[in-house]
Amino acid sequence: MKIKRKILIGMTTLVMFTGTSLTTLPEESTVQAASSYSSLQSSVNTIMRDSRMTSALSSVTIRKASTGEIVYQKDANKGITPASTLKNLTASAALETLGENYRFSTDVLTNGSVLNGTLYGNLYLRGRGDPTLLKNDFDHFASILANRGVKRLSGHIIGDDSWYDADRLSAGIAKEDESYYYAAQISALSLSPNTDYDAGSVIVDAKPSVNGRAAKITLTPATGVVRIVNLSKTVPKGYSNTLKIKREVGTNKVVITGNAPIGSYGRKEWIAVSNPTAYAMDVFKRSLSSKGITFVSTSKVVRGTTPSTARVLLSKKSMPLKDLMVPFLKLSNNTHAEVLAKEMGKVTYGKGSWDTGLKVMRNYASSIGLNTNQWVFEDASGMSHANKIPSSEMSKLLLKVQSEPWYGTFRKGLPIAGSSERFVGGTLRTRMKTAPAKGNVIAKTGSLDNVSALAGYAKTRNGEWLIFTVQTQNTKSSTVPVLDRIATVITNTNTSQ
Repeated sequence: MKIKRKILIGMTTLVMFTGTSLTTLPEESTVQAASSYSSLQSSVNTIMRDSRMTSALSSVTIRKASTGEIVYQKDANKGITPASTLKNLTASAALETLGENYRFSTDVLTNGSVLNGTLYGNLYLRGRGDPTLLKNDFDHFASILANRGVKRLSGHIIGDDSWYDADRLSAGIAKEDESYYYAAQISALSLSPNTDYDAGSVIVDAKPSVNGRAAKITLTPATGVVRIVNLSKTVPKGYSNTLKIKREVGTNKVVITGNAPIGSYGRKEWIAVSNPTAYAMDVFKRSLSSKGITFVSTSKVVRGTTPSTARVLLSKKSMPLKDLMVPFLKLSNNTHAEVLAKEMGKVTYGKGSWDTGLKVMRNYASSIGLNTNQWVFEDASGMSHANKIPSSEMSKLLLKVQSEPWYGTFRKGLPIAGSSERFVGGTLRTRMKTAPAKGNVIAKTGSLDNVSALAGYAKTRNGEWLIFTVQTQNTKSSTVPVLDRIATVITNTNTSQ
């Protein structure tokens, strides 16, 4: 699968697309709009003759945001893999089901008591899906416990992830993707390495050290759950940077190979761990130790269920859902999507599973008048190539949500074309960087191997907002430049003429 990875290497290659090969469309587009949109229709038809589009399967719908009237469509009812544009539905269903102010919780509990500095009993860390937990949160927990006089633990540290079911990977995840953050396992108790909130992943940073020696490896956060096998080599300046970082499937063994040239940045990867619960517990124990809390020799770190008799010592609430929408949609966070699905299932049906979560999403789609028979999806993030949705239905979703009370939150989460700030432009920050598209295209991106999609809102020259959805699959070369051309043409159109 082709997913944009978080990678830092010594050199970046910029590929420019130039020239356009035009061929005849296999069929004319069906248009249901006044002649004032004829210029737009003609321009989009020309773009659709690009060889990158004629060699791919595609579905396109453009409609008025004010009335829903279709002004352009091409194979609008053809089911195409939506990739991450599916997150438009996930976000909408979550805002409707959970509410803008919904917060995830994490608790520290015990079934024992403290006597002379020793906690006699177990310490439970109970997760309830928060994808924004950081090491700093565990450090804060540990500091409070230490300040309350806890100096030693006589029992076990028990991680409780029973809020969700035991299925860890959504359907459609390929083995070659399992080690990367965008395909992280879903657990109700997990940890993020930084404020991108890629829960269940650890940052592995390989940098050149001394010529002839292995690269220097740093883990963020530090954890003993990940086992590093360092087969890399530091080489003189000028050599190619061939560093690779990969976790072996089914294990927590991360193998680093290749050359790290002196003077280069090396390589950095966000690696998904094979057991998010164990990872969180390991870091939690390290936080406790850093605050001077010790353990008896029989203490273990294990997974278990919190007894009903345990009392809460500490609790942490996540940011509200309205704030989570920004990293979720702007950065197209797959883990957030799957967590939200399980959370919707847990809240609605009492079971945190994909079956229940996707059922909630379908129910929401049906409630606003979408044709759920045309919404075929088996995950909430859009990672599966088996997902199929027509552009007509995706654009109808974007039309319907405008009347929802939480629409402002949803729209604020969408990437804005050409805006360089990470949490404004998001996945569109390096696309459509010039007028008229810059700042006037607000849309969700989608990308998989041989799949590209763009679905959102674009403002015309005279200030009218149009909803557009362009989906392509079976692409032989990237259609991203073509998708951007369609969005740009909308922003350059005067629909008042």
